[in-house]
Amino acid sequence: MGKQPSQFQDNKIFSSAIELILQARGALTRLMKMDSTDLKDMADLVSLCKRRGFIFPSSEIYGGINACWDYGPLGVELKLNVKERWWRAMTNRDDVEGLDAAILMHPKTWEASGHVAGFVDPLVDCKTCKGRFRADKLDHAACGKKPSQKPGQHSDCQLTEPRQFNLMFKTYMGPVEDAAAVVYLRPETAQGIFVNFENVQQSARQKIPFGIAQIGKAFRNEITPGNFIFRTREFEQMEMQYFVKPGTDMEWFEKWKADRIDWHTGNGLRKNKLRFHQHGPTELAHYARAAFDIEYEFPIGWQEIEGIHNRSDFDLRRHQEFSSKKLEYFDETTREKYLPFVIETSVGCDRSLLSILCDAYRVEGERTVLKMHPALAPYKVALFPLMKKPDLQEMSDKVYETLKKHFRATYDDSGSIGKRYRRQDEIGTPYCVTVDYDGLNDQTVTVRDRDSMVQERISLDRLVPYIQHKMNAWSPS
Repeated sequence: MGKQPSQFQDNKIFSSAIELILQARGALTRLMKMDSTDLKDMADLVSLCKRRGFIFPSSEIYGGINACWDYGPLGVELKLNVKERWWRAMTNRDDVEGLDAAILMHPKTWEASGHVAGFVDPLVDCKTCKGRFRADKLDHAACGKKPSQKPGQHSDCQLTEPRQFNLMFKTYMGPVEDAAAVVYLRPETAQGIFVNFENVQQSARQKIPFGIAQIGKAFRNEITPGNFIFRTREFEQMEMQYFVKPGTDMEWFEKWKADRIDWHTGNGLRKNKLRFHQHGPTELAHYARAAFDIEYEFPIGWQEIEGIHNRSDFDLRRHQEFSSKKLEYFDETTREKYLPFVIETSVGCDRSLLSILCDAYRVEGERTVLKMHPALAPYKVALFPLMKKPDLQEMSDKVYETLKKHFRATYDDSGSIGKRYRRQDEIGTPYCVTVDYDGLNDQTVTVRDRDSMVQERISLDRLVPYIQHKMNAWSPS
């Protein structure tokens, strides 16, 4: 009677068979890539975001609150990655300083900026359906009784006369709720930069041209918020105000336009999904000499994700006037004194994140995958033991501890390998590492690429540099 194979040999044969099956399945799925489709309906992304822990409705157990969202375990990681890439791009240079200004500011700030008098939208109500609409956006709204028509077109519509509605949230500072105690939740972060212009310039010993960058919360009591996190009442802005000598402003304006579009493509957004929209004479803000929006083609159409504005010296001049404090810059080289012009770049963190999710979302055959830039992915690596066996789990634990020292990683041993791959595809994890019985002998693992689904056998001593190289070499597909 021949020698019986050991359990280890059985496991090794089984492991090799599984590898062959997975490779064949991967090759078949790659052939199905011709059927890859982009995100068509925002509802599909909303569903994925809730199911996988990216974004939840705020206060959901109480029925939610309109246009407010909570970022879950994966969403907060993605958002931090977006902010970190923006912060590094802005401040990893000698001519830009960072700032974190308070949300609550002196009320005169908003008088000087024009927000108290001018930060308004025209509002109309329908007495029939009780709907509320922006009077200047009726062409983009739907009638409450008949959504196929616009407000005012249905015979039962009873629209009120337009009235001005200030978008700032108002509250009170101190125990007494009277006019003297009124303060506002800031509707933008830019004014915190302007009122600190002199503080930053002098403390950092900066010379014109230089910029001040800030990431922070802003609040707007929008009349018609919606489209998931695209338009919300509480949001996060990533803004940089670049102070330049008058006469050089348009040159810097063009430079920052180019830099900012490059940042978005550097995040993996496809170039054909991005475009510039120039503000015409009727669109320009009262403070702007020139303005361009960077727009992304969402499933809801082309929408703004970032604005680049030439604000002239409007803001510093107004704050100088209202505070009675000189904010002029003295150029020691030319012996000139002047109020700098400002080039603003302002991107919504939430909108940028939404564009990244929309652009990354693909359906390929039976799998849904987020093909986002590895630097943005919540997890860079997922570690799988092929089976829940002590010897495999022991090696997996060691490999996982090594990976965690270099990457944001996750461990998954629940369900079949195929289901684990699909879970990681849906959350955008770029690389999955599987430990099997062959690896116990030769100290190798299988690394599976999210985008191509190609699997490679890599030795443990090469694993970390291999993944680092793959991340650095990544390009959108």
